[in-house]
Amino acid sequence: MKIILAMVTSVNGKSTKGSLPPGQWNSKEDKEYLHKLINSQNLIVMGRKTYEAAKSIIQLKPNILRIVLTKSPKIYQKLAVKNQLEFSEELPKKLIQRLTGLGYKQLLLLGGADLNSQFFKDKLINELWLTIEPLVFGEGNGLVTEENFDIHLKLKSLEKLNQQGTLLLKYQII
Repeated sequence: MKIILAMVTSVNGKSTKGSLPPGQWNSKEDKEYLHKLINSQNLIVMGRKTYEAAKSIIQLKPNILRIVLTKSPKIYQKLAVKNQLEFSEELPKKLIQRLTGLGYKQLLLLGGADLNSQFFKDKLINELWLTIEPLVFGEGNGLVTEENFDIHLKLKSLEKLNQQGTLLLKYQII
């Protein structure tokens, strides 16, 4: 299964800005890009924190399965919608095995630092699609947690999204 991690960061690598929820500091162009990307996928995985921050704007659709990885899936079971939204405590490797068995060919990962790190450590990510906003701020989370692993990338494409200099970089994991 091909796994694409899509993220937005500041120039100094912050994916969150203090206590602001996702989508409150990135450009209009990145928001439009992400919306189109999400609607072009049929399988999306995110962590609980990402889900909590975005749940008010998530639009469930019959042709898109969203899976939220959480340590407490029972808390969310009332919110589950068959074939559209599920909550799971599966580890990434087990999840990918199950989804591959169901016939899925590609997964869009919309994680935070913790989830991204789990997928990177298990060597599950094939591509990183990174939007870099021309901002620098001090407080916030990074793309991954501070753990000991190295991921080597090869640039596939570069696109300038706006006049301010928002860049969309697509990398292949080597």
